[in-house]
Amino acid sequence: MSAEQSPSFTHTTVLLDETVDGVLTDPDGLYVDGTFGRGGHSRLLLSKLSDRGRLIAIDRDPEAVAAATTGQTRVDDPRFSICHAPFADMAAELAALGITQVQGVLLDLGVSSPQIDNPERGFSFRFDGPLDMRMDTTRGESAADFLARADVTQLAQVIRDYGEERFALPIAKALVARRESGSPVRSTAELSKVVAGTVKTREPGQDPATRTFQALRIFVNAELEELQQGLNAALSLLAPGGRLAVISFHSLEDRIVKNFIASHSKDEVDRRAPFAAPKPLPLLALGRVKPSIGEVRANPRSRSAILRVAERTEAPLPPAQPEPSGKQRRGERGGRRR
Repeated sequence: MSAEQSPSFTHTTVLLDETVDGVLTDPDGLYVDGTFGRGGHSRLLLSKLSDRGRLIAIDRDPEAVAAATTGQTRVDDPRFSICHAPFADMAAELAALGITQVQGVLLDLGVSSPQIDNPERGFSFRFDGPLDMRMDTTRGESAADFLARADVTQLAQVIRDYGEERFALPIAKALVARRESGSPVRSTAELSKVVAGTVKTREPGQDPATRTFQALRIFVNAELEELQQGLNAALSLLAPGGRLAVISFHSLEDRIVKNFIASHSKDEVDRRAPFAAPKPLPLLALGRVKPSIGEVRANPRSRSAILRVAERTEAPLPPAQPEPSGKQRRGERGGRRR
C-alpha cells in the first residue's frame, strides 16, 4: 500500500498562501512549479490564474507525476501540464515545449511528506523499510548501494558535509565495520541502530539518526548540485517583473538560496572605481518569510521552513558560469524536490 492509499496519510503544504502570493504577479502569466509533490502550491496557483494563465509542473518522482495525472489526486485542468524531470532541467524541458520565458518559478525543496511517510521509499528512520532514498526511483544508486561500496573517508565526508554531523567519522567506521563483518546495512532500521549505537551526545528532541539520514538523502539525490543548477535555470527563464520563490528546510539549502539571490541583487564596490555608478543587477530581493506560530503548531514539519522571494529586473543576465570541472552531476550518474 502506498502512502497515499493509507487511510492515515495526510499532506499539508508548507507556507501555501505566502508562496503563491509571493510568486504570482500576473494572472495571465505562465508559471513553473518545479517541485509538484502532491500539488498543494500548484492547485492554489491555478485557482488564481485567469483562463489565459498556464502552469507547468515538474517533478523527478514518478509517484508525484502519477498523482498529478491519474486517480483522485490528478489535476484535471487544461491550463496545467507536468514533466517527469529534475527541476535543474527546467530550461531544457520548457525549451522542448517552445517556451523560453516565464512569469514565475516556485521551488519547495527537500523531501515531501508522501516520500517521508511511505516506508518503501526509505527516507525516514521512523519506519522500517528498504534503504532506498532515491527521489527518482527509475534511475540511480540507492543509499544502501552507496553504503555497500563507499570507504570510511568518503562516508565520513558525506555525513559531515551534508548532515553537519560531528560524529561523522565514528558513524562511517561503524558502517564499514558492519559491512566487513558480512552484514551490510540494507534497511532504515539497521541504519538507525548503527547510528544510535555510535552517537554519544544526543540533541534534545532529535533522533540521533536525523543528520545521517539527511546527509545520505542529499548525496544520493545530488540535491545541492541540482539546487544550484535549478536556480540558474530559473533566473534564465524569468521575464522582467517575474518572481522566484523558494522554500528551504535546512541551512545547507537556505545558504545556497540566500547567496544566490544576494549575488544577483547586491552591488559590489569596484575598488578601482569606488565612485562609479552601480551596474544594474538582474534580481531584486524581496525578503524572507517563516511559518507563523499557528502553522508550526498545526504542522510541526514546517518549523524549519524559510521562504525567500526575489523579482527579476530589466537588467541583463551575467555571463553563464561553466560547470565545475572534474565533477559529473550525481543526478545524472546516479539518480534525483519531490
